[in-house]
Amino acid sequence: MKIIDGGITSPKGFKAAGNYIGIKKKRKDLAIVYSEFPAKAAATFTTNVVKAAPVLWNQQIINEKGNIQAIVVNSGNANACTGEQGMIDAQQMAQTMADCLGLKKEEVLVASTGVIGVPLPMNVICPGIEKTALKLSVSREAAKEAAQAIMTTDTFSKEIAVTFELDGKMITIGGMAKGSGMIHPNMATMLSFITTDINISRELLDKALKESIVDSYNMISVDGDTSTNDMVVALANGAAENVLIDTENEDYEQFKTAFHFVNTYLAQQIVRDGEGAGKFIEVNVKGAKSKCDARTLAKSIITSNLVKTAFFGEDANWGRILCAMGYSGVTFDTSKVTIQFASQSGNITVMKNGTPLMFDEDYAYQILHEKDIKVIALLEEGSEEATAWGCDLSYEYVRINGEYRT
Repeated sequence: MKIIDGGITSPKGFKAAGNYIGIKKKRKDLAIVYSEFPAKAAATFTTNVVKAAPVLWNQQIINEKGNIQAIVVNSGNANACTGEQGMIDAQQMAQTMADCLGLKKEEVLVASTGVIGVPLPMNVICPGIEKTALKLSVSREAAKEAAQAIMTTDTFSKEIAVTFELDGKMITIGGMAKGSGMIHPNMATMLSFITTDINISRELLDKALKESIVDSYNMISVDGDTSTNDMVVALANGAAENVLIDTENEDYEQFKTAFHFVNTYLAQQIVRDGEGAGKFIEVNVKGAKSKCDARTLAKSIITSNLVKTAFFGEDANWGRILCAMGYSGVTFDTSKVTIQFASQSGNITVMKNGTPLMFDEDYAYQILHEKDIKVIALLEEGSEEATAWGCDLSYEYVRINGEYRT
């Protein structure tokens, strides 16, 4: 597998566009992804009971298992909690996009992100879709513009592309994502779109996605809030013309590895752009009884506000980590727990086999002063492990979200 300079347009047969149409005050606010060939689709959606209209529309389309050829995304307005009109507007977005490309509306997925509870300005969006459709291109710049257009409070766009060879054919996977706040995916405001030219069955694409999100998007947290609009969508159009992958063979495993790499990278980029974040925190839990236990413990640590604020203050307060493990719901022997901190400045053990250690506070501060920090929690319960990613909680997070609508 090779990482290349690319994004959503890197796989064969995919075009994209990003444009400013007037939903926001200044920044780009409409993106389109288009496959020149009918594509198989897989998706996961927010588990929030309150689901935005685009999520409901997409769930209906994905469940019908038809081919998809386009995705249209607006930013600046979530089209969530907008009642019956919200569903009408989501379908109108799909229909307008379909009319521009000669498709059926059922071949178009819709996504929205931004402020909740405000009707979409359809008098702006529909002409904006028509205008943006004229810009569709396979170019690298088009991919960049699409990635920029789905941003809200993001401070940078998030893209990746990788290639690998199967049966003498070059396979490419590209992706873009947005998200920096209201990030606590549990799939199921985070959006991720993956394109690939691999020839794969819909069933195995769906299986690969569902297995991947468990250890990628579902293992990140910025603020503990699960959005009304979360979704991950993967499109595979078969343009690489490899032998169809319809069994879990070596080709499938190779695809799954590259696919998971793309999802993990995008998930980590979302955390690195967490609203007001100054630190990227990786939590490794090792030696758990089960994979589920390891994931639960890692997520409990990474989502603790007290843990987050301790890292913001660069305070080696390991007690907050043990406390978060304790209320996770997982049963473990505290007398066997070892906790360590690590960064490029070194590593330090602050608790060993359930016993606090005397440690150099200045050295610990030096380790925690770095931007990227690892927390390692070692149990002696089994052989399973899991990793979660998060960020610190700062004054800036409060400012951004206190002023979000104003």
